[in-house]
Amino acid sequence: MSQFESPALNALNLVVRDMGATLAFYRLLGLDVPADAVWSTASGMHHVTVRMPGGFELEFDSPALARAYNAGWQPPAGGRGGVVIGFAVASREAVEEGFARMTGAGYAATQPPHDAFWGSRYAVIVDPDGNHVGVMSPVDPERMGEPPTI
Repeated sequence: MSQFESPALNALNLVVRDMGATLAFYRLLGLDVPADAVWSTASGMHHVTVRMPGGFELEFDSPALARAYNAGWQPPAGGRGGVVIGFAVASREAVEEGFARMTGAGYAATQPPHDAFWGSRYAVIVDPDGNHVGVMSPVDPERMGEPPTI
């Protein structure tokens, strides 16, 4: 009898409409995306793997490539992604600086930096495909508060 092995989450793959715009956004956010990480064909850029600290991989695929490996792939309804992609930064000030850099470059935000009830400084910026990208400082226990009534 075999024992079930739990799967390990090792990657997040986003299918993106405009690879160039996506790479510009995530590079400005601060991710290191080397040119040799981008796989292209004559029809354009189709896949990028960004290796994150700890071994996790953030991947971007073109719709054409997504259809090649997933016959049932359909673009999301309403033109927005359904995930929040979270990035940790080193300090509360780094949240402010990153938010100013991204919104200064014209990217929309759904949540300006604020002191979240769990004790972090937190902001949300929208990537070119409508995915919400959260930027969060370490938790400061002295800034923790009551969660909102939901």
